Amino acid sequence: MKWYLAKLVFRIICANGDHKPQFDEQLRLVQAEDDLHAFHKARLIGETENAGNPVPLVQWKFIDVSELHLLSEFADGAEIYSSIQEEEEPDRYMIHIQKRATQLLQNGLHQFTGLN
Repeated sequence: MKWYLAKLVFRIICANGDHKPQFDEQLRLVQAEDDLHAFHKARLIGETENAGNPVPLVQWKFIDVSELHLLSEFADGAEIYSSIQEEEEPDRYMIHIQKRATQLLQNGLHQFTGLN
């Protein structure tokens, strides 16, 4: 099993959504056999957290997995973070995230099947 660092992106919607669009980018550790399994596991984490939103006035809507990095070794002081993005063009931002997720999925499929 290998360790991966996955970036999950959520859109934050407060009350009726009448605010500047915000996005929460979270880095998560995922353990999996390969890139493809790590991608699907990270996506499942995001979808699971999307379903269990405990605050009624604030909603975190899972967008997708935008980055996936194999961790070859753990280093002392390695940074793992969450950052909130305010975007002027939220639809464009979400399309970008979904395109990145599609690229990651395709790369994982190519690696899994041995195609390049």
